Amino acid sequence: MAVRVNDNIFSIETQNTLYQMKTDEYGVLYHLWYGPKTDCPMDYLLDYPDVGFSGSPYDAGNRRNYSLDTLPLEYAGGGAGDYRTPAVSAVHGDGSAALDLRFQEYRLTGGKYCIPGLPAVYAQENEAETLEIILKDRASEIRVILKYGILEKADVITRSAVIVNGGEDTVVLDRAHSLCMDISGGDWEWVHFHGRHNMERQAERVPLIHGIQEIGSRRGTSSHQQNPAVLLCEKSCTENTGFCMGAVLMYSGGFQAQAEKDQLNQVRLVMGIHPEFFSWTLEAGECFHTPEVILSCSDRGTALLSQRFHSVIRNHVCRGKYKLSERPVLINNWEATYFDFDEQKILNIARQASELGIDMMVLDDGWFGERDTDNSGLGDWFVNENKLKGGLQNLIEQVNRMGMKFGLWFEPEAISEESRLYREHPEWVLRIPGREPVRGRYQLNLDLSNPEVVDYLYHVLGKILGENHIEYVKWDMNRSICDWYTEGLPKGRQKEVPHRYVLGLYELLEKLTGDFPEVLFEGCSGGGGRFDAGMLYYCPQIWCSDDTDAYERTFIQYGTSFFYPVSAVGSHVSAVPNHQTGRSTSLKTRGIVAMAGSFGYELDLNRLSDAEKEEVAEQVKEYKKYQKLIYDGRYYRLSNPFEDKMAAWSWVSEDKKQALVHGVVFRAAPNTLRRRLRLSGLEEQAKYRTADSGTVYTGAALMAGGVLLPWMSGDDTAFEVCLTMVEE
Repeated sequence: MAVRVNDNIFSIETQNTLYQMKTDEYGVLYHLWYGPKTDCPMDYLLDYPDVGFSGSPYDAGNRRNYSLDTLPLEYAGGGAGDYRTPAVSAVHGDGSAALDLRFQEYRLTGGKYCIPGLPAVYAQENEAETLEIILKDRASEIRVILKYGILEKADVITRSAVIVNGGEDTVVLDRAHSLCMDISGGDWEWVHFHGRHNMERQAERVPLIHGIQEIGSRRGTSSHQQNPAVLLCEKSCTENTGFCMGAVLMYSGGFQAQAEKDQLNQVRLVMGIHPEFFSWTLEAGECFHTPEVILSCSDRGTALLSQRFHSVIRNHVCRGKYKLSERPVLINNWEATYFDFDEQKILNIARQASELGIDMMVLDDGWFGERDTDNSGLGDWFVNENKLKGGLQNLIEQVNRMGMKFGLWFEPEAISEESRLYREHPEWVLRIPGREPVRGRYQLNLDLSNPEVVDYLYHVLGKILGENHIEYVKWDMNRSICDWYTEGLPKGRQKEVPHRYVLGLYELLEKLTGDFPEVLFEGCSGGGGRFDAGMLYYCPQIWCSDDTDAYERTFIQYGTSFFYPVSAVGSHVSAVPNHQTGRSTSLKTRGIVAMAGSFGYELDLNRLSDAEKEEVAEQVKEYKKYQKLIYDGRYYRLSNPFEDKMAAWSWVSEDKKQALVHGVVFRAAPNTLRRRLRLSGLEEQAKYRTADSGTVYTGAALMAGGVLLPWMSGDDTAFEVCLTMVEE
């Protein structure tokens, strides 16, 4: 059993970690420990002084050293003597806003819990357990059910909460976080992943200061600007040493993550739906389910932590035919043609791609309605026969006869004012009465909180997928969301719209992915603007970024790798000069960088020289040769591109018999020694042979002394080292 309960102490054990809580004589639930196994109750660490201006609960009498304001709480309510950030807050029928949560009971069941209407980690019955701890407010009938999913072998614990109104009066939630965890010791730094469109998930590591540090999104999506994932690291933590813990929110809407360092140097980590534009009305008997947070920790550095997240996301978040299987190498026409294409242009690209070994032709934006620019046509999901004169299926059949699969682009959540759908249903957009809407890319957002809109999109998209042999869908979403208002809710409940929008999106994706299990769905939001575990539940890969420049991608993919597996990363070779930066990079470098993902091309292959076409064919063969290792192997970051003037990474097979090392040196230097790159994850005593020279080294030598990289010249020069264990 992964859960033990002794003397009011709850111990959740995974293969290598311990998560421990305790209830005291007043029913207060403490957080004691999350870290390596100790084989010991960790409540001996609870030693609190009388802290001035930190009040005590009434039932504690004159125990002045007992305060909810200082104790490490497992899930904090607000307004009851704890002045730190609450995990949950609510307004009662009488207008008061306090929650004093005390332990009531617990339940332990086999298997992993599900969350109605929301994505969640899943597992076989024998792979997981669920612990439920029920807390109740002392003065009302509000109950909070804390849910813990334990995947013992994966070293992962999940967190979610259910807030239940068991009383007769209406209650309004104005905060409902998924995770609350008080950490009573340590000197911490936090790592978050900020950015912007074309430059997502830039890793930033900073010390925790007293007060609150916060990341989040108010944009209606998880956003380009901040990713819903954070790390807490001891200051001494490196890739391969020291303690760290990570939290990933499985949610694609606005979110908040806060780290509050208090007066006693304790840290409270909270994470969940952003409270700024959130409320939820709970009538008598109703409940609210929070999204899920995935937790893991490591006492051997961030590399191991990343590998644990990679494994759980691949095996227990992603679903369907493609979650573990090899993916088709695709060619996307967007940067080759933009809106200027017809059937013949697409066939010419497909024909050349087929000759070079590429598996799939993806038709991007512009195939539907009156869509010749990005100012019109969104919402009209019918074929533009001025471009595709024989219709969509005719084009698909011609592509299929070349031996290639066919994929198609959609942007279902948006609508153009210049469209048939908008003229018929202007009430279907998000729009505040009496105000002009905010445009993004000259388009508006459909109201996915409206069941009519969800049903319409399900019908029209399902019709296209059902009538045409489409094997891939690129699901795009190209603006932030505001104008939060729906005619479907009364004025006092409009703050429910952002969350209801996300629930509508998930409902639509659940229906379509269920009806078309053979289709590979790839998420996209201006590239990597909605790159989160919630979307990966429906789409096993996500467009990593609209920035296809190889140099910039090393930074984007570096940050992405801390939580998300390589198989989730949509990554392409594009034309040069690059369309985002104007930078020219060798085809070899573009290929090496793009291989750290689900590989493909986004250019006009017919404009390449014969030599370049031969190189593309070799790249495709190379990727297919190593795709299983790239997907299934343990991933290691071998350098920090922000500090080391190079980016390097590797994959090592589970049996450690094979390793592939890739990287880019940003700038060559004269009169210098060859660079040495220390490897990770090899078998120390084993011997490894390099594919290029046949030289044999021990694993110990390659990890301690490193491998000598080739002599470099020029800028952004890629390298590859292939290692195979020598069988003795």
